Amino acid sequence: MKTSIYRIVPIPTAAAETARRTAASGAPDHAFVVADSPAGYPCRHCLRWAEPGERIILFPFASVPPGHPYSETGPIFVHADSCERYMDTASFPANFRRGRVLRAYNSKHDMIDAAVVNGDEPEAVIEKLLENPETNFIHVRSATRGCYTMGIERA
Repeated sequence: MKTSIYRIVPIPTAAAETARRTAASGAPDHAFVVADSPAGYPCRHCLRWAEPGERIILFPFASVPPGHPYSETGPIFVHADSCERYMDTASFPANFRRGRVLRAYNSKHDMIDAAVVNGDEPEAVIEKLLENPETNFIHVRSATRGCYTMGIERA
């Protein structure tokens, strides 16, 4: 079995729990939403799609911290109820193999490359992006909405 050269990085459990507490406090930038489709509400903590009828929280997340040219805060979802953080960090999540953009960043948080994946090739794209010694980390995003999905780091 091949050893992975990367690891998948879902949002930290602390970030998901903070979003849940903040939403429960009534903060206007954290909204409870009920999923109404099977593939429209990806939880960035467990890296699975919310099932129709499940409550989720929509909230702003800074995928690139402030103070950099590529800094941005954008909307993401987490389950309203606690969920287990994605644990199979050596494997690209099956739920996100289509309709994703992979963006490579250097150690200064500058985007240095990007590629669209829409099928069974995310591992090959990740490996290609990591061939560049300047690549410090990768972000996976929705190809249609641009929202942050997960991070990828060298193993």
